[in-house]
Amino acid sequence: MPSEIILKIFSFLDPVSLLCIGCVNKRFYHLANDNMIWFRAYTAFFSPKISKWKTNPDEKISVQDKDIGYWKKDYIMKRIEAGKRMAIQFVKPINCYTGLPFKTKEAIKVSGLKWVIVLKDRNGKEHIMEQTETFLNDSSITVVWYGQTWPPIGFLSAIDLCGVTPVFLDRCMVQTRNGPRRRSLIAEYCLSNLSRSKMIGSDRLIQLFHLAPGLLVGLWKQGKEMAFVMANLHCHHLLERSILGSGLVPYAAPPHNPFLDDLDPQYGLRGYQLHIDLHSGKDKYLCGTFHNLCSRKDYIQNGYLKLVIINFKKNAQHLPINKNIGIFWKTDIFEGNVQNCCVMDVTLLDEIEKPFWCFSSPFTIYPVSQPSDHLNNGVKNFTGSYVDPEGRVQLKLIWMDMTEEFYIVNLVLYISIKKVNWWFGTNY
Repeated sequence: MPSEIILKIFSFLDPVSLLCIGCVNKRFYHLANDNMIWFRAYTAFFSPKISKWKTNPDEKISVQDKDIGYWKKDYIMKRIEAGKRMAIQFVKPINCYTGLPFKTKEAIKVSGLKWVIVLKDRNGKEHIMEQTETFLNDSSITVVWYGQTWPPIGFLSAIDLCGVTPVFLDRCMVQTRNGPRRRSLIAEYCLSNLSRSKMIGSDRLIQLFHLAPGLLVGLWKQGKEMAFVMANLHCHHLLERSILGSGLVPYAAPPHNPFLDDLDPQYGLRGYQLHIDLHSGKDKYLCGTFHNLCSRKDYIQNGYLKLVIINFKKNAQHLPINKNIGIFWKTDIFEGNVQNCCVMDVTLLDEIEKPFWCFSSPFTIYPVSQPSDHLNNGVKNFTGSYVDPEGRVQLKLIWMDMTEEFYIVNLVLYISIKKVNWWFGTNY
């Protein structure tokens, strides 16, 4: 068929269809880059703005003088930037309860945002897995992937976690997985040492491994192949990380400029606010907010600032958990529950209620040795901890056989003093 006739047919297609048909073969790709077709799409979409441009009436736009594909590239780039601006508008209203954007759910819907994992094998081939389920929590989102099409784990070298959005965000309601989309890299995980990484729990069917930050990989006990992957994404800068990055480079937050207060000798040591959640999927074990958290200079030890949230000696502060803690999982065929594991979301705000330290991570509690009189009284002690470069969390619980519930009896945050000095401009 002559190229002129094909171009005439292409002129009736919308931009999404043009991008798709350009993937058929080399000839269609070059024809679908025609400047005149894309200039018409450009003027049709941006016509309200073009009419306001101040141009010389004697100057005519020479469409064909541009390089082939110029108007296609310009159209796509401007549509992507417009879509980003539209989605990021939703991060401005802040929830005074958590210090995080409270329109995250609306932003995800408007932007058509989804998450994929890219499984990379040792030969460089990529296997893309689409999300199966998502759970929206107070301060995080849990994304789950499962199915029967996992490649053999012995051939895999890495997992990339990416946010994906339609190239044209206003068309997100009709986008398919094969439509034009763009990736934003969130995190990269190495699978070469999966067997040596920390196994946080197991049940009769699977073993559960944790890859920092926030990724859970479930392996079948029989065969040691992948059963599911679960990502825990904190809502702080989540939209920016899922939309504003590129396929190879993650989003970088703007540089932080500390405000130094020379008049307050306790600056950076008080006025904190903590929001903490313990959950698994739809099950919530704990959701609490603690205000006016303070510390002192003599609480700085071994490079950490100590914040006591729940004091072991103050019974009135102890909190009950009226459910058995466990991470629920399922695949197309099987399901189960890994006991004594959950997801912990921590959002620590500074004295002006800006997010200071945020994470969402798997969390495991372990039984500890205890006096014989506690065993006779039906009391069992448990402890759990979380550590990253910015700080650590220490949690102690007791299990009461009589009431069949956990009680949190001690919760302490240890914040890196380097983080405090960098954030507040102090020199502790």
